[in-house]
Amino acid sequence: MLARFPLSVASRPTVKPVRFPCVPCGRLLSVARRTIVSILTVMLVASPVGSAAHDIPNDVKVQAFVKPAGTQLQLLVRVPLAAMNEVDFPKRGPGYLDLAHADAALRHAATLWIADNVEIYEAGVRLADPRISDVRVSLPSDRSFVSYESALAHVTGPRLSDDMELYWNQQVLDAHFQYTIASDRSAFSIHPRLSRLGLRVVTTLQFIPPTGVSRAFEFHGNPGMVRLDPSWHQAALRFLEEGFLHILHGTDHLLFILCLIIPFRRLGPLILLVTSFTVAHSITLIASAFGFAPSALWFPPLVETLIAVSILYMALENIVGSNVQRRWMITFAFGLVHGFGFSFVLRETLQFAGSHLVTALLAFNVGVELGQLLVIVLLVPALGLLFRIVPERIGTIILSALVAHTAWHWMLERGERLSQFPWPTLDAGSMASAMRWLMVILSLGCVLVLVNAALRRMRWLPSDDKVPGELEVATPGSVQREHS
Repeated sequence: MLARFPLSVASRPTVKPVRFPCVPCGRLLSVARRTIVSILTVMLVASPVGSAAHDIPNDVKVQAFVKPAGTQLQLLVRVPLAAMNEVDFPKRGPGYLDLAHADAALRHAATLWIADNVEIYEAGVRLADPRISDVRVSLPSDRSFVSYESALAHVTGPRLSDDMELYWNQQVLDAHFQYTIASDRSAFSIHPRLSRLGLRVVTTLQFIPPTGVSRAFEFHGNPGMVRLDPSWHQAALRFLEEGFLHILHGTDHLLFILCLIIPFRRLGPLILLVTSFTVAHSITLIASAFGFAPSALWFPPLVETLIAVSILYMALENIVGSNVQRRWMITFAFGLVHGFGFSFVLRETLQFAGSHLVTALLAFNVGVELGQLLVIVLLVPALGLLFRIVPERIGTIILSALVAHTAWHWMLERGERLSQFPWPTLDAGSMASAMRWLMVILSLGCVLVLVNAALRRMRWLPSDDKVPGELEVATPGSVQREHS
């Protein structure tokens, strides 16, 4: 019956859409939908299939040789294949590398991961893109990269057999690049950007100039522009900048300078204190560069602990009171310690000095002094302005107490780190070394006493022992002398 008499459009009942009376319910549905999508996305990204294809190795070692000869510059590089995870290498079976069909993928990996991330300059001009002479897969046990001759013979020699069953991510890639140059006597520089190969990338590079005197480099991550055979002024500019930036970035050295000049802001005492600190750290810096410092593992943490002790002592002395005569000698003693701290920075960077070791040392020292002068020029007027607002003695105590609190924690932390290293055994060699250092310390002590006596005779030091901040009691005799 209903089918024979359908309802007209006008007589059909109107169906009204259902509306949620509560607006927040719609928002909850939207939030839930977005949450589900986010969870599915995270699960997809974190799945083993997705992560296996993009694993980044923790430690990657890159070996390289650079040799200019005639109008060609040869670059030999060895990189683990596991670091080139974005290249789809042909495989067969359970994951074996298909050596018979891998040449195109290997050349693509050499271009993408090496050639595109290594820039070589001749006389400051970047060379054109290199030609890939040869690429090949080598076993990780291969030792041909111990020298340039054996590495070149290996890369240009016979390849591994195609039927070898090698997992792709356990082998290394050897690549031979050739750059066109104007002369093999030019000044060459290299700018590698290989840090994306792994979390920690160490590159060992050997430069073999036509003179035959090779030069070895070892750097971490992206070292910036590396001049393979720098001139003396290039080495001087590089180490001048490093010394200047080191003193500005070293918080412990800055706090030491702050404690040094808080009670002595006049020109005369400043010259004496800064000169004392400069001469002292120059002695140990140069001695360390020429190999006279201990090479034991416990020595660097010992120096770092003593640097914290020096800051703590200076801060406490500012609180109880000091004078120029005592301060400049203590500054000299602590300057010797800070010089060893400066030398630790140079251990990895002196390789970039080329044959200009002395020039690099002097330039680094000058950079440190320029950084110190900049800090002093900024601190002296800042302290003078502060002591116009706060009484000088109170301000000195507050600032020194804050620095002492920081140095105390540094001393404890570094002392705990020092305690984890075994101390040297008392044998004949260590006793002889200790006696030599004791003689050096005694000699420096005698020099300090003689210099102090000479300064007093020349009246560069006050004959009294006044301590800044201490109250002076006027006696009738002193008042009478002042009036007379």
